[in-house]
Amino acid sequence: MTTSNLDRRDFLKVLGISGAAATLAGCGHTSIESGVEEVMSYVHPQDFVVPGIGVFYASTCAQCGSGCGIMGKVREGRVLKLEGNPESGISGGKICGLGQAGVQAHYNPDRLRTPMYQGEGGLIPVSWEKAHQILEQRLGPNSSLKGEQIAFLTDRVSGHQRVLLENFLETFDSTHHVTYDALSTATGRAATKAILGAEQPLWNIHEARLILSFGNDFLGSGISPVYMARQYALFRKAPRGTLIQIEPRMTLTGGNADRWYPIKPGTEGILALGIAHDLLQHEEFSRGVPQEVLDLVKNYDRDAVSDITGIGSDAVRLIAAQLWNNSPSLVIAGPSVEGHSYGFSNAAAVQLLNVILGNRGKTMEGQSEHPFPQLTPTLGSYQALAELNQKMAAGQTQALLIYGTNPVFTAPSHLPFAESMSKVPFKVAFVTHMDETAGQCDLILPLLSALEDFGTHVAEYQPNGVEVMLQQPLMEKLYPESKGYGDILLEVLKKRKPEAYAAFPDYYSYLKTAMVKAKPVFKVSDSDDHFWEDALRNGLVKWDGKPTTLEAKLPALTMPKPAELTTDYPFYFVPSIRADMRDGRHAYLPWLQESPETMTTVVWDSWVEIHPKTAEAMQIKEGDILQIQSATGSVRAKAYLFPGIQPDTVSMPLGQGHTQLGRFATGVGVNPYKILDPIFDGHTGELAMHATRVALRKTGEHQMVVKDEGPTTLQNGQKLVATLSADQAKLSKEI
Repeated sequence: MTTSNLDRRDFLKVLGISGAAATLAGCGHTSIESGVEEVMSYVHPQDFVVPGIGVFYASTCAQCGSGCGIMGKVREGRVLKLEGNPESGISGGKICGLGQAGVQAHYNPDRLRTPMYQGEGGLIPVSWEKAHQILEQRLGPNSSLKGEQIAFLTDRVSGHQRVLLENFLETFDSTHHVTYDALSTATGRAATKAILGAEQPLWNIHEARLILSFGNDFLGSGISPVYMARQYALFRKAPRGTLIQIEPRMTLTGGNADRWYPIKPGTEGILALGIAHDLLQHEEFSRGVPQEVLDLVKNYDRDAVSDITGIGSDAVRLIAAQLWNNSPSLVIAGPSVEGHSYGFSNAAAVQLLNVILGNRGKTMEGQSEHPFPQLTPTLGSYQALAELNQKMAAGQTQALLIYGTNPVFTAPSHLPFAESMSKVPFKVAFVTHMDETAGQCDLILPLLSALEDFGTHVAEYQPNGVEVMLQQPLMEKLYPESKGYGDILLEVLKKRKPEAYAAFPDYYSYLKTAMVKAKPVFKVSDSDDHFWEDALRNGLVKWDGKPTTLEAKLPALTMPKPAELTTDYPFYFVPSIRADMRDGRHAYLPWLQESPETMTTVVWDSWVEIHPKTAEAMQIKEGDILQIQSATGSVRAKAYLFPGIQPDTVSMPLGQGHTQLGRFATGVGVNPYKILDPIFDGHTGELAMHATRVALRKTGEHQMVVKDEGPTTLQNGQKLVATLSADQAKLSKEI
């Protein structure tokens, strides 16, 4: 069968266009049809090389899932710096520190440069010819693999990377695409959907007069920090909005709040019900509220809530009064709310406040429906990884392909992922750097960096209609033996299903065909070539969808009282998420290792944060090496005295403690994932990351904590800035 004999519906499915979008796509004037026109390969980017003059090219940041548009400054054929793309409604011309570090990810000296194969003596370099032979032998048209015998494990993946991946699995009659996120928000998404009918509403932050955040670090490590920071700047302009942050450990967002309240971990839902109790005393808010909800909140008066949460009764009254006096408001929840055995109920109680306050349609709306649902991101969960682990342990998985995730590092100790993975006969890793998971694979394929490759991306959070983001190379590839993820998958698909994919010389031609075929959906009247050139020039294609209406559900909730601390484990353990390190995948970047953590300014290390009064009672000083012991395991770290933490709580940042991730990450710090206890949310089955209890023990050792805080005029005891009174200064001379 040739491509000209392909059914049109099948051809559109190959390109990620189906359903209503396929109907629209068939109505336009596009010249690319199955088997009608050959799409040429993208060989080399057009170079406008003027010595000393930089040229900017649009692309998409791949450092996190926010989908920010970027502009890469290229001079004499090399990318030098990244900036935000002003055409992007998400980035709006801005970029964060994590995004800036994308340049160092590109030039990192520890990038893999050739395929590796697990031989008798361990991993050995092989040619791409040999790598493709292995892939064809195991995954080619003669492979006997079928159904759930083959699994593809990824972090969130979107755009045509997702389309090709799922088309690849379909050739094995498999739908076993496992999406794992070590920082999963699945519990919060489920609770929000139960109350509001949507997993992730749009937050109109700039429209709110008051934001009440329960541990959501939307300015630091949240869902779209660059966009939220822009919204927050508008929120702070006259009339100035007020931010109240409630959390066990102060985040970057908490540091920017007007009022910050430390709360006992896991009691946020009870505080939310206490605030609801005060609000429902007013007929304006209680009108139409089901009797079950009224019966629930009546048990949570100020004094009862104060005893459980550690938040004073006057503070409960003040927060409710602020919500009463500042309308419209916005109430949001974050990881510290969701990370408990009753995390779903906790998060639902917080979202209940939005319904009572009537925030729907004002500061909260539903996102636009996407015209191409096949391109939307797959969102990960711990539960998905646990199910895969069970199948691998039982010998049901015969081939495992891994892209964009490192579960050997991030899985807690009670999930023996590495052991289960060893039972899979054939394992392939698509990576730019050797990490703990790739080190256990049979075949390791070196990928292009995000600044060398093509792709399309769709962000989870779409604030203005829908944007399909374009990723394109900003320069020629550094290492000739690296390849694009899409190109590798396409090569396998050409072997397995030649009638559908033989017309595409490479991933670029596939992307161009897919985007041009979808042109009518975007209501563009330009020629195909002009449409494609504009998409690359702008870095995106926009679809002007309208926000959808959120539902309002008030289900009956059961809110258990949190378990008390025990003498064996007298502290709550709160893992903190750094805006730059996230789950640890970026630890190989020395720029980020050197960047001071926002609240402590510590660099190049792990540490344990403890309240100064608690430290004083235990005779702990900064730099004391402490053993942090849970029921699952223990780690050792330096003490850092931090007033921005609840006194019964200790915290450690995630992301460090790698055993295999290049010279800048290996052996730096410790891995807190490994001491998390096997406690799970009762509704979703997600790992309760904030439910672990720990004990602290002094080891008698002491080391200096390397940090960037302190007097700005001193460094290592040397005065850097000289100060003189005005009458002493001789301004005509250099001081």
